[in-house]
Amino acid sequence: MSEILKNRRHFITAMAGAGGLALGVKSAQAADELSFPGDKPKHHLVFQLNHDETEYQTHILNSMSALLTEFGGNIQLAVVAFSKGIHILAKNPKRPVDKTIYERVQGFADNYGVEFVACGNTMHTVGYTDADMRSFAKIRQVGAAALMEYQEQGYSYIAW
Repeated sequence: MSEILKNRRHFITAMAGAGGLALGVKSAQAADELSFPGDKPKHHLVFQLNHDETEYQTHILNSMSALLTEFGGNIQLAVVAFSKGIHILAKNPKRPVDKTIYERVQGFADNYGVEFVACGNTMHTVGYTDADMRSFAKIRQVGAAALMEYQEQGYSYIAW
């Protein structure tokens, strides 16, 4: 660890112990979990999203919110959407998508850098083209391959 980075972490640890909670640090132990611009996140998690039920999708998005609250900038999240879940990534969904979920997905992509991957095979089956997908959606021909590769890169995998 570079000397500058070590000094920043020691400063934050000291501030946390001296009432630095105003900095958003939960405890001195939490300071060790802090990340700084340019640091790679310590935690990586990929979600499988393959259903269109509002309750199911809400659970996944709520879990993502909780993880971002717990780990802040020290986590990278990804979502691979296929089957009935693909519609949250379409500009004009062919199945109903709850308005709040649709907006939250955009917010996760824009504000937290959550990666959303659309399965090209599902897109083809449903009749979507690349142009039909939202601008932040990454397209992979095989959604299962994307899940596998995220895991090979060290991501933990969550399927509901």
